[in-house]
Amino acid sequence: MQNQDIKQLVLDAAHRRRAIKFFDPEKKISNDDINYILEIARLSPSSVGAQGWRFVVLQNPEIREALKPFSWGAARQLGGASHFILLLANRNMQHDGPHMQASLTSRNLSPEDHAKALETYKSFQINDMGLTTDRTLFDWAAKQTYIALGNMMTAAALIGVDSCPIEGFNADKANALLAEHGIIDPETEGIVSMLALGYRTEELSWPQTRKPAEEAITWVN
Repeated sequence: MQNQDIKQLVLDAAHRRRAIKFFDPEKKISNDDINYILEIARLSPSSVGAQGWRFVVLQNPEIREALKPFSWGAARQLGGASHFILLLANRNMQHDGPHMQASLTSRNLSPEDHAKALETYKSFQINDMGLTTDRTLFDWAAKQTYIALGNMMTAAALIGVDSCPIEGFNADKANALLAEHGIIDPETEGIVSMLALGYRTEELSWPQTRKPAEEAITWVN
């Protein structure tokens, strides 16, 4: 396939993608396709390669139903989506915390390079980004999950799978429910967003609306 063909394929998928509200509950994504989408999420980039995320594929119908009362943005999708993914962020992302230490250890750095990297991360978090509180550190980790979220939606669209990103829920209540079912430890993780995946019930009649390129993009030469 030539580059021009690949570009057109991606553009066509982007134009067709919508935030789908109604999914066909009878149509299921194949194991091969959902594993491909999840692998794209796993391979997504993150700030300093920290990967402070986890993706929960929520297929349990009882827990899905229990989420509905405080997930107004997902009430319709929870019942019909073939697969429903919860994007979680790590709460313990301090430069010298266990998660960052484990991230560095996995790279097999020398002790000297390991120590240098920790100092770099410390300066980055404190001096550059101002990540000095639990909330700002969590928000930093949460931002990274949106890279994976976007990649999953694009990957899905390329193979004809529909999606809907969701932030319309009460995070405290969602975290409490997930903790109740042993899915998360709320001291170390928190929900950021949700992603419904499946197949739309019908073709949409309204056009996709976006800012014109001259408003959305600025060139500085």
